[in-house]
Amino acid sequence: MRIGIGNDHAATELKFIIMDYLKELGYEVVNYGTDSTERYDYPVAGERLGRAVVNGEVDLAIGICGTGLGIGLAANKVKGIRCCICSEPYTAEMSRRHNNANMLAFGSRVVGSELAKMIVKTWLNASFEGGRHAKRVQMIMDIESGTYKPEE
Repeated sequence: MRIGIGNDHAATELKFIIMDYLKELGYEVVNYGTDSTERYDYPVAGERLGRAVVNGEVDLAIGICGTGLGIGLAANKVKGIRCCICSEPYTAEMSRRHNNANMLAFGSRVVGSELAKMIVKTWLNASFEGGRHAKRVQMIMDIESGTYKPEE
């Protein structure tokens, strides 16, 4: 499985730690972020990651910025992306099981490297349950496409 990873300047160090961890777990990693601590805008990385997922360049993506919010918000503007912004493993797990999240985001100023590894591993090990959740995910996608019709 190919995992895209991207970051802004605030998350360069943590990105390298997570890249190494993903490789240890046996994943192929594609870097869409900066390798520098010079200013790099998180929307650029978020959009690049989102496009990589929807275009099939990678199977899933992980975005890291200072809080995880900016990169996650930017990614969620890409049609077809369901990016969860997590600072603990339970939400990461449920984002995959119930929301079929195809991108994960977290903050380098919010979580340490060991917690980030736990979040990543939990997220990657979870899988979509389908069933009643499939209808809800479809509703989200319908909102995105402008075809959502609320139930009366």
